[in-house]
Amino acid sequence: MPRLLPAVSQRYALALVSFFVLVGAAGIFRYSQAAANASLDDVGASSASTVEVAADDSQSGTGILFALARDAMHDGRLVAPAGSNAYEFYLSVLQLDPENRAAQDALRESFPRAAAEIEHTINQKNLEEARREIDLLREFDSNNFTLALLGGKLSAARNIVMKQHEAEAERIQQANEAHATAP
Repeated sequence: MPRLLPAVSQRYALALVSFFVLVGAAGIFRYSQAAANASLDDVGASSASTVEVAADDSQSGTGILFALARDAMHDGRLVAPAGSNAYEFYLSVLQLDPENRAAQDALRESFPRAAAEIEHTINQKNLEEARREIDLLREFDSNNFTLALLGGKLSAARNIVMKQHEAEAERIQQANEAHATAP
C-alpha cells in the first residue's frame, strides 16, 4: 500500500495542476472578452446587442475560425499549407454561416495576394500544390478570370514538365542503345 501512495499523489498533483491551468486559461479568455467589449464601448458601439453578438460569436465556431484565420494571415499562411491556412478557415466560416460578410470580405480582399502566391508556386514547379491552391480559391469564386489564367499557366507548366521528362527519357534510351552497340 505505501508504494501506491506516491503514484496516487502524483496523479492528484497532475490533476490539480491541470485544473489550475484550465482555470487560468478561462480567466484569461474572460479577461480578453472583457477587454474586447470595453474597446467596443470606447469606439462607440451602437447598442448593447452588438456587444452581445460579438461576445457570442467569439465563443462560437465562427469566432474560433476567425481567430485561426487571423493568425494564419499574420503568419503568412494564406493558401498553404493544406489544412492550416487562412482561406480554408474563412471558407469554414462560410460553411457555418453562408451569409457572413466579414468572411466574404476577407476572402475577396486577399484574393489578389492569394493568386500571386499561386503563381509563385507554379513558377517553382510545385504543380500539385498549385492545383490544390487553385481549387481552394475556386471554392470561393469559381468564375474568376484570374483563376482561369492561373489554370492555363498550370496546364502549360505541366506540358513543359512532361516534354522535359519525355526528352530525358529519349536521351537515356539513346545512351543505352549506344552503350549496348558499343564493342
